[in-house]
Amino acid sequence: MGTIILENIRLYAYHGCLPEETKIGSDYRVDLEVKGDLGLSSKSDALEDTIDYVFLNRVIAEEMAITSKLLETVAKRILGRIISEHEMVKKATVSVSKLNPPIGGDVQSVTIKMTERRKK
Repeated sequence: MGTIILENIRLYAYHGCLPEETKIGSDYRVDLEVKGDLGLSSKSDALEDTIDYVFLNRVIAEEMAITSKLLETVAKRILGRIISEHEMVKKATVSVSKLNPPIGGDVQSVTIKMTERRKK
């Protein structure tokens, strides 16, 4: 078993419950950790034998582009696609952070962290 981590993916998106959040948008940070068998790819040196992090980043960008009220919804969509579209992924954890959220205080970010495992 091995781990691939994508850290500090910075995106601009339009999520939130307030109307201005979906019109103006804001900055987000996404972190992703996936686990899978990387033994074959470590020997073959072939992209088709591993979990392609270009694919992972594309899924994150595509799902972040779909406006949602809740970060939980976005995180669940990201996890669902990664697990369903890449059979080598056995477990995935995603953190979606809204930077400088409009919550009436000096808060750097709010983060939703969710994990999904492949059902056997």
